[in-house]
Amino acid sequence: MIRVANLDRSIDFYTSIIGLKLVRKTDYPHGKFTLAFLSINSNDDEPFLELTYNWDIEKYELGTAFGHIAIGVDDIYQICDEIKSKGGTITREPGPMKGSKSILAFVEDPDGYKIELLQR
Repeated sequence: MIRVANLDRSIDFYTSIIGLKLVRKTDYPHGKFTLAFLSINSNDDEPFLELTYNWDIEKYELGTAFGHIAIGVDDIYQICDEIKSKGGTITREPGPMKGSKSILAFVEDPDGYKIELLQR
C-alpha cells in the first residue's frame, strides 16, 4: 500500500504508463478515504498494489523506511521505451545490476515513489 496525493493522477499513471489494471476502487466516506486496487491482471487472485487516497491530505513525505515497488517484466527494454513514449520518467535506464546478471531499471511515479522493473 502506498498513500497518494491525487488518486486519479496515480491511477492514470499505473494503468496508462505502467500497464496495471484497476481491479476495484471504493470510497469510504465515514473515514474520508478511497482505496484503489491494481493488478497485473484483472483477476482478484493476483497480487495487488493498493493506493490509498486520504481526502484531506495533499502531500506526503516518503520517509526513509520505504524502498521501492518491484515488478517483474518480460521485455524490460520494450517496457521502458513504452513508458518513456507515454511520458513516464525512467530514473535508471535498463542494465545489469552491479555485481549481478540481473537486468533492472527504475521508474518514478507522480508522487515520487520508485518502481523497479526486473527482467524475468
